[in-house]
Amino acid sequence: MAAPGENMKINGDRLWDSLMDMAKIGPGVAGGNNRQTLTDEDGEGRKLFQDWCEAAGMSMGVDTMGNMFATRAGEDPDALPVYVGSHLDTQPTGGKYDGVLGVLGGLELIRTMNDLGVKTKHPIVVTNWTNEEGTRYAPAMLSSGVFAGIHTEDWAKDREDAEGLKFGDELKRIGWEGNEPVGARKMHAMFELHIEQGPILEAEGKDIGVVTHGQGLSWTEVIIEGKDSHTGSTPMPMRKNAGLGMAKVLEKVDEIAWSHAPHAVGAAGHIDVYPNSRNVIPGKVVFTVDFRSPTLSVIEDMEARLRVEGQKIADDMGLTISFEKVGGFDPVTFDETCVSAVRNAAVRLGYSHRDLISGAGHDACWINQVAPTAMIMCPCVDGLSHNEAEEISKEWATAGTDVLLHAVLETAEIVE
Repeated sequence: MAAPGENMKINGDRLWDSLMDMAKIGPGVAGGNNRQTLTDEDGEGRKLFQDWCEAAGMSMGVDTMGNMFATRAGEDPDALPVYVGSHLDTQPTGGKYDGVLGVLGGLELIRTMNDLGVKTKHPIVVTNWTNEEGTRYAPAMLSSGVFAGIHTEDWAKDREDAEGLKFGDELKRIGWEGNEPVGARKMHAMFELHIEQGPILEAEGKDIGVVTHGQGLSWTEVIIEGKDSHTGSTPMPMRKNAGLGMAKVLEKVDEIAWSHAPHAVGAAGHIDVYPNSRNVIPGKVVFTVDFRSPTLSVIEDMEARLRVEGQKIADDMGLTISFEKVGGFDPVTFDETCVSAVRNAAVRLGYSHRDLISGAGHDACWINQVAPTAMIMCPCVDGLSHNEAEEISKEWATAGTDVLLHAVLETAEIVE
């Protein structure tokens, strides 16, 4: 598996310093970051990224959804570019690495190529996708979704945050609405480096996750209605307890997910209980069931069983129940050639690795629909993410970016 530039490594100290400098913008309250999309802090982070890219000799393009594309020219003017990148926006209580590692890892591989005088046939483009997190504007992966034709641009720009501010208006306000048509760019391939956001790599002592698939996702909103009444004076046989009905449905959700072990998962994260009073039996509950699996037929089975089992529980308890699918996307199988480039790089560099299924959504999942795509993951401490305590080591970041460098060079073709 020998390849040109086999011994090349990125500058891990420089990468780490860049991560720490970006983390100074939009600091959180507990050591992480609050750099939500299209805020002033997002604009400031974008400007710093642009300055770094231009200092590395790249030209910056921005499309009408605010997606940023920093290009290092290739030797063949007709060759399609190899893209790398992720996102700079964070959760309200986000960490310093989720998304950011993929963007600044891409910048670091360009800096390393400049240091070593490496030229490639294909151009290389480092990308910052707008609003991957979806925390201020739903859904997640919004702008990569427009790029891939999943959403229309008008619909995306009409999304409103909790204060009624529209995506399109805020994009203009912070000065990052570009003039490139969204989706006009063509790609030879794309690679996204990301922290795992799960515990597997750290638990198994692996340096690199070679991501072969992305889990599909299904969100079903469930509404159960009974009768709110006094907790002390309503006899047990006469209660219509919507909260108890929800508890029984959630037990079934867990059972359904376990029946498709080890890769399927299921839970409810968003729950509203009415009237939510200490001494009132809940008369209504609204909750969202989140099922995920890398296999579409499994997701469909879990959805169907939720409806059957939930209806039976409601009927037995004298409750009413309704189901509405409110979100989701199909499982992703990443490009075999790109995945092999990641695996080959890990082998050449001597990093321990294992195949991995991504449990979270990423921009690469949408881009995979329009270009050959793969992902690289590095461990994170205790699998903790979307939390200010999110942590990785400099060594993990360096290993992941080393693999990114070599996968990109194999794909972009070094010119001797």
